[in-house]
Amino acid sequence: MKEIAAFEAGIKLGALFHQFIGAPVSHDNAEILARAMESCMKLQPYVAEAEVSIDRKKLEAKLSGFGYCSLSPEMLRARVKVRISEVEVEAVLEWDEERNYPLMKLVR
Repeated sequence: MKEIAAFEAGIKLGALFHQFIGAPVSHDNAEILARAMESCMKLQPYVAEAEVSIDRKKLEAKLSGFGYCSLSPEMLRARVKVRISEVEVEAVLEWDEERNYPLMKLVR
């Protein structure tokens, strides 16, 4: 059952990543976008908790002259807790500076 829960966690994070990367983001809507992303993850089966944050420093560095940019992988951090029956796993999606790539991993 733990393998199924881990698979489900990966699916949730992968779907989140591919649905929202490229979304328009600014200082004004970063928090709204993060909460919307959490809400979308929470709709999916087996999700017990979801948390999304957008790195404001990385956002600031990418803003265009129009005050917004596209959400990019290095700005995004997401955490999901999946529960199936008595089994629970937690996974994160975060930018790996060393590999210059967004990675997912089980943390519990």
